[in-house]
Amino acid sequence: MGFSKEMVIKAVKENGQNEGAVLDALLTYKTFEESPEDEQVLVDPCHAELASNVLDVYPDEEICENEEFKNLSTEKDRTVSLLVEMGYQAEEALAAIDRCSLDTPIAELVEFISAAQFAYHTDAQLGELSYDNKIHQHQKVCVLFLSELTCSSDLRFLNQLYTMFLVGFPKLNGPVYMSKKKRKYYDNEMQKLQKQRKYLEKQPMDHDNEIVHLPNPMVGFGVPNQPSPVLFQRRIPDEAEGRPYFYFENVALAPKGVWHTMSRFLYYIDPEFVDSKFFCAAARKRGYIHNLPIENRSQLLPTPPSTIHEALPHTKQYWPSWDKRMQLNCILTCIGSAKLTDRIKKAVEKSGDDEPLPGVKKYVIQQCKKWNLIWVGKNKVAPLEPHEMEMLMGFPPNHTRGGGISRTEQYTVLGNAFQVDTVAYHLSVLKSMFPDGISVLSLFSGIGGAEVALHRLGIPLRNVVSVEISETCRKILKSWWDETNQQGKLIHFHDIRMLTAHELEKCMSTFGGFDLIIGGSPCNNLAGGNRSTRNGLEGSKSCLFFEYYRIIELVRSMMRHR
Repeated sequence: MGFSKEMVIKAVKENGQNEGAVLDALLTYKTFEESPEDEQVLVDPCHAELASNVLDVYPDEEICENEEFKNLSTEKDRTVSLLVEMGYQAEEALAAIDRCSLDTPIAELVEFISAAQFAYHTDAQLGELSYDNKIHQHQKVCVLFLSELTCSSDLRFLNQLYTMFLVGFPKLNGPVYMSKKKRKYYDNEMQKLQKQRKYLEKQPMDHDNEIVHLPNPMVGFGVPNQPSPVLFQRRIPDEAEGRPYFYFENVALAPKGVWHTMSRFLYYIDPEFVDSKFFCAAARKRGYIHNLPIENRSQLLPTPPSTIHEALPHTKQYWPSWDKRMQLNCILTCIGSAKLTDRIKKAVEKSGDDEPLPGVKKYVIQQCKKWNLIWVGKNKVAPLEPHEMEMLMGFPPNHTRGGGISRTEQYTVLGNAFQVDTVAYHLSVLKSMFPDGISVLSLFSGIGGAEVALHRLGIPLRNVVSVEISETCRKILKSWWDETNQQGKLIHFHDIRMLTAHELEKCMSTFGGFDLIIGGSPCNNLAGGNRSTRNGLEGSKSCLFFEYYRIIELVRSMMRHR
């Protein structure tokens, strides 16, 4: 095939017995006549001055004067050749260009390739760990990088690195090839990271800057019919402004440091903490990080009932005077047992027509608050029915009923859903911006709280890409979509980890990008009710927050280059 003996020996030495890799290397050598390894430029992806260094070494004037570049027919060939001269494989360069676009500056392409190399090498060092365990280790590496960021170049590298950890280096089958010098460099970097991690794990986490203080009352940047909080200058960084807008939700009462970390990843935007008791008859303390405007918000009409007796009038005749509850607690994914309700009934009945003893009343009220029990008969309490939960959460009647869905599944999906009226209040600012309809990327869609809110606001849903792992939730959303005669297009994805840049690009090329990215990652490892695995963003479920961040960065980057 015309390859020299020296070229074949070099390809086999670098790639072993992998015939495909050897052939790729030989074709690369023959096409680009790669420089010797000791003349390759080794770029340190952790250096803050990365962008300027790369462009200083290879200025545009030098490219134009190089005869080899003049003979290349396209701009893509020029970029590939430049990256090959810098010491990278042609296959790496092509993959980086395909992912980042041809217009991406050389410095950012270098960051992309370096992140892929680092990710592969890190993954190899973790050996045979399970996928989830590897992701946990990768997150720790990313958090360490985050703590050392000094410029936007570093942030781009971190984003690329995290993307590689989750979706792999695109269009490459097998390892990313590294020279001996590069491999030695990354070995040293991993040793430094391991030392830093051990040091940080020993440090106390009670610094003020790790805590986001929750307001009391939780009215965020303002809620209807309540005194406005003291306004402060809300700052949205330039890189986070405008379309696509994003809206992230999770439990307010998360472990210490969690909201600080999430805010750092989402452009240091201050969370807005709101209790849904200002919008409906049930409390729901949630935090929201978003780049939406906060002026001229409006409430859904008609406004929902604000007290238990307004929402559930049939309970009023049985409600004892000593139960002073006006609103329900947070809607949960589970309900009180029949044994519990029977025990409460017997305890109250022992008092006859008199009020129960103080100890009995205290116990009954505690259990009623904990499980949202309501009075449905004389001395008789019961958990909420699914249709009552639907109403309290702002969903239409029978939203979760039928289609082979059990009552247990109804309780689970409703307990994990958005409170529609609260979310709609925040999203109401979009109505004037998108009168002709909106394209939405709905992450962790659940039973479609975001879609229902936008529909009730009167904003046409032109395109919705929904990412939801629960088949039950996907059925519910699809059923609602059909029943409400939505004219737009609904696209389902099963797993957010499989939503790659390639898949996003296919969707965006169809309808021109997204106007809104919305979702709330799982709170399993954040919620106070979890006593066994409440380990924050390192938990196996709540770590999916980093997927939300990855998707936002990918979409915003792609839309900038469209």
